[in-house]
Amino acid sequence: MRMHNADENCGIAQAALVLGDWWNVLVLREVAGGHVRFDALAAEIGLSRKVLTERLGRLVAHGVLRRSLYQRRPVRYEYLLTDAGAALLPLLVAMQDWGDRWVLGDGSLTATVQEGGAEHARVHALVDTRLPDGLVLPGTHGPDLPLVSPQAAATVLFTCPGTRVEWDEEIPGAVGCGPEYRLFRDAWPDFRKAGVDVRGVSTQPVHEQLEFARTEDIPYALHSDAVHQLAAALRLPTFRGAGRLCHKSLILVVDAERVVRHVLFPVDDIPHAIAESLRHATGLTRAT
Repeated sequence: MRMHNADENCGIAQAALVLGDWWNVLVLREVAGGHVRFDALAAEIGLSRKVLTERLGRLVAHGVLRRSLYQRRPVRYEYLLTDAGAALLPLLVAMQDWGDRWVLGDGSLTATVQEGGAEHARVHALVDTRLPDGLVLPGTHGPDLPLVSPQAAATVLFTCPGTRVEWDEEIPGAVGCGPEYRLFRDAWPDFRKAGVDVRGVSTQPVHEQLEFARTEDIPYALHSDAVHQLAAALRLPTFRGAGRLCHKSLILVVDAERVVRHVLFPVDDIPHAIAESLRHATGLTRAT
């Protein structure tokens, strides 16, 4: 790509040089989603092996991806995000958010979703997919907390905008997580009795989550997806509120092998959704 001399000090131009074209963006999307081996990338993107080899080589050369040997005979590599690559995840999520709103949606700012729309279909397509290996987020129970409990037969993973409510009256459907957190807290004994763990996720920083957990006596783990690692990995729907990209409310019921078994989205009736998540998760524990 030829660049004008004035672009040498322009961050946008330099980022465009690294990303190159839409194939590079799709490669990063798939790597963020856990497809880190060559054959998996080729299958997911539908790119020829020659072109994929070129794109991977460029991304490695730019320091966005690194190769990690996983097989010696024959030699095979995984392609993993470097720190520079991980720093691009908010950009991918912002692109997803823009596409959902302005290309796939009606252009209106909303934290709700219509059944049959692109976001609805994408989230419900997560059923039978496996959460990427090594996906951990910081939170109230530690700096590197697995999203799925290794001790529980099932985990209910719910996302929501956050505990702050500045945007409630401005954006349709953008209620804070306060009621959801408290209702899961109140139902916590039933989840524990069934052998089910609960994890809450928002894009709030950990210190805000810690303060809320202390104030409200939240017994289960809260995760911070402030750098959009989970949103990018699962292509979760977001909206912009309170000055940041926030998760829309949804619930995933995940088994012990980190496979999504049930999806509840949209979450319009919170008490009913929590009861349904417990019912689905209990069914998984009985099956083990």
